[in-house]
Amino acid sequence: MDYPKTAVIIPAFRVADTICDVVLSLPGWVETIIVVDDACPAHSGKIAESLHHSKVLVIYHEQNLGVGGAVQTGYRKALEMGCNIMVKVDGDGQMDPRYIPALIAPLVHGEVDYAKGNRFWDFSALRAMPKMRLLGNNFLSFLEKMFSGYWHIMDPTNGFTALHQRAARRLNLNKISKGYFFESDMLLHLNLSGAVVRDVPIPARYGDEISSLSIRKVLIQFPPRLLYGLMKRIFFNYFIYDFNMASVYLVTGIPLFLWGVLFGLYQWIDSVAAGTPKTAGTIMLAALPLILALEMLLQAVNIDIQRSQQNLTRRTSLEDEVDGMD
Repeated sequence: MDYPKTAVIIPAFRVADTICDVVLSLPGWVETIIVVDDACPAHSGKIAESLHHSKVLVIYHEQNLGVGGAVQTGYRKALEMGCNIMVKVDGDGQMDPRYIPALIAPLVHGEVDYAKGNRFWDFSALRAMPKMRLLGNNFLSFLEKMFSGYWHIMDPTNGFTALHQRAARRLNLNKISKGYFFESDMLLHLNLSGAVVRDVPIPARYGDEISSLSIRKVLIQFPPRLLYGLMKRIFFNYFIYDFNMASVYLVTGIPLFLWGVLFGLYQWIDSVAAGTPKTAGTIMLAALPLILALEMLLQAVNIDIQRSQQNLTRRTSLEDEVDGMD
């Protein structure tokens, strides 16, 4: 495979013990290695510079922006340098650089715009994953499917990713989360830009590193952001960019659901206060809208899943057509 101009972006924060090994393990055909020192107190960037590696470029943040902010800085620099593909590799050594060719292959062949690692394909490697992390990833993966619209992806917090420059140029990086929500928010913005995403089976390596992404942080911070992102995606995909049967199901299903819940709750409270049961007709006035609403919402979800499956092949954008005429 002929490799295009590829940049590897390494966000560096408290990875002083592993950054050198990560840099030295990268394939020789990589065009440039962009290390972004995110105001690291351990001076990871200085340690990377001490290698005097001809391909290493270190960028320093004056203040900590988070992993997303570091990756965005790397993306901007790689685009400025004219790189075609940008691979994000963490500096803690948990991502095996030997899998970079497999990760970028779908992008090189023009099949997708964004590829991400999926640790759930390899059962032997999966057994090595900490159990709480495995459970958290399963729960988060389902929420992420609804949030992003990519129903075929798993392992949403996997940071081993590859992005093509054509997709990167369609993104407003300033709108994407700069913290640990970055990977999830990236998928949402890719969906809204019409990008095609694919999982690539890649096992993870677990050493003595301690993940700073705690279960408590995920449970508290992620759900509100996922809900907001879901509403944003539904609004744009089904009421701005398109209007189809899913839009009709949502417009009718959501009001029916709210009516059924609120009317049923009101009647239940009134029944308890009065000490008398409601009639069958009153009960059906709450139950029937709920049944119809659930059916309509499930149909909308089914259409959303079908839409995700139909978009597994890369869609040619107007910019691509114009570029092809040059």
